[in-house]
Amino acid sequence: MSVVDAGAAGGRPASAAELRQAIDSAPMSRLQVRAIVLCVVLNMLDGFDVLVMAFTASEVGREWSLSGTTLGVLLSAGLFGMAGGSLFVAPWGDRIGRRAVILLCLAVMTAGMFASALAQGPGQLTILRAVTGVGVGGILASLNVITSEYSSRRWRGTAVGLQVTGYPIGATVGGTIAAFLISRYGWRSAFLFGAVASGIVIPVVMRSLPESLDFLLTGRAPNALQRLNDVLRRMGRPAVAELPAVAKDEHAARNPVSRLFAGATGRSTALIWTAFFLLMFGFYFVTSWTPRLLVSAGRSTGQGITGGVLLNVGGIVGGSLFSFLAAKAGLRPLAAVYLVLTSASIVLFGLFASDLALAFVIALVIGVCLFGSMVGLYAMTPLLYPAAIRTTGMGWAIGIGRIGAILAPIVAGLLIDGGWSASQLYYAFAVPVAATVLAVRSLRV
Repeated sequence: MSVVDAGAAGGRPASAAELRQAIDSAPMSRLQVRAIVLCVVLNMLDGFDVLVMAFTASEVGREWSLSGTTLGVLLSAGLFGMAGGSLFVAPWGDRIGRRAVILLCLAVMTAGMFASALAQGPGQLTILRAVTGVGVGGILASLNVITSEYSSRRWRGTAVGLQVTGYPIGATVGGTIAAFLISRYGWRSAFLFGAVASGIVIPVVMRSLPESLDFLLTGRAPNALQRLNDVLRRMGRPAVAELPAVAKDEHAARNPVSRLFAGATGRSTALIWTAFFLLMFGFYFVTSWTPRLLVSAGRSTGQGITGGVLLNVGGIVGGSLFSFLAAKAGLRPLAAVYLVLTSASIVLFGLFASDLALAFVIALVIGVCLFGSMVGLYAMTPLLYPAAIRTTGMGWAIGIGRIGAILAPIVAGLLIDGGWSASQLYYAFAVPVAATVLAVRSLRV
């Protein structure tokens, strides 16, 4: 007899915790697998949308004769929008539903990418990149939460790891397509491709992506009981006669941001915010500037894009490897090991950046370690918060990280204009990645 059946037989509805425990311990249904796969696909779109500016930076800079500082602002514009989306759009997932926020953000991404293809100057493109970033930032937290909630306990770390790995897959496939399109049709074609891809996915999400399970369980969705039973039916589980009991404090989340600092949760929030900020500061310097720095060192635009693609190929390997190891090892120590290796590989890239063949190999290694580290943070964060504030907690952690992501390309651009060499930049940006280890080691996950 399932937990749901047991609750019904005992004359009371199963609690949300009991239903969650039953799903955690049961084999994964087709609906659960399909939801996770779709979240991976959506994160692939995010990977391309975020890095399309890095892939087109050289051509955009050449066409409009932009300085390093101006290019840095352009590269940061999307990240600025992503921070706003994570901080102010993602928390609405705890109020109106995570699926609804995903659909809204997809529409914003599609419109922003299409308009970017028509931009007539750096000012317009900067604004449009920020608008697109709002959509990307708002969608990420909900994707992570849905993936975590539809995974069984055994496969949760692996599922979240695969979902995050969708980012480098999208960047790799998208970068390859972008290189082809840019060489034949110009940089605008890369943005148009992103708009078409995002638009195609919208009806798929409307038909196939279920609402967040824990959001339905809290009863805040319209027709929550009917929708919950529909999801349970599609998972092959029995229906419930009424919504499971939910702890009273889960209905009192009028100010979910303040609850991120309530009691012992406050310590975890401070640490995970610090970790996201430091890691994204290093992450977005490497992913945003590496293609451009290779071109500045005398390489072709194609070779610069290849360097960026290799980072993301490594990310596919690193994220997948982390997902595999997460089922066997603890998330916190595994993430700490990845972070140490990331910092060391960034230093090595600075040492051997002038040797193209070796630099390509090291770029691959950086991707393995860097994306694996990011998977670790994404997998740990939902475990720090209760369901009622989970999307808010995820969104604000990502949003604080985006502040570091915004600053990184701008700081790099200023340092380049100030005469810093590529090697010096990589040495400097390895430091915050190394410091992330301390924050991660202090988490209680």
